[in-house]
Amino acid sequence: MTSRVTLVSPAITPSLRRARFDDGDSIEAEGAARARAAAGALPAAVRVVASPSVRCRETASALGLDASAEPDLAGLDMGRWRGRTLDEVGAAEPEAVARWLADPGAAAHGGESVRQLCARVVRWLDAERLGDGRTLAVVEPEVVRAVVVQVLGAPEAAFWRVDVPPLTATEVTGRSGRWNLRLGHALASSGDVPVH
Repeated sequence: MTSRVTLVSPAITPSLRRARFDDGDSIEAEGAARARAAAGALPAAVRVVASPSVRCRETASALGLDASAEPDLAGLDMGRWRGRTLDEVGAAEPEAVARWLADPGAAAHGGESVRQLCARVVRWLDAERLGDGRTLAVVEPEVVRAVVVQVLGAPEAAFWRVDVPPLTATEVTGRSGRWNLRLGHALASSGDVPVH
């Protein structure tokens, strides 16, 4: 029995463009158009889910997907830093930012630590391994990072070393108690080669 999970990162938003912690903004028109163009290239899936954020739900819709919201795939809860840029927070709370970036267990912002996010995402991924067929998930970039760290058995500190561009697909396949990884290929427009 083989399980496949294709993780699609959301289209660009003003927050992503400004390196602002998600503040619930909508995807940009250009990103929505790119998602609509790529809709026909997505693989068929048994299950379709999305992070509950506005940008992931809107990206899923632009991709032509009827995705159900999956709370376990929510982005990192940034607590009081939500809606602020890293530069703003770094100027106001430099020690807290340094601690948060260096220690995966730190939650200096009063929200969720990287360790807590990784544990939550791993629970979801482990449950997916028990299924058969493909799951298509439109998820926050930090969810993709958590999956990559888990699949590679990398230390949690590697979380910040994984870049996840908008509208890319990362695939994991599970069999024999382990996952294999296929990293971040751009979503093809319907006339290009589809994602496998």
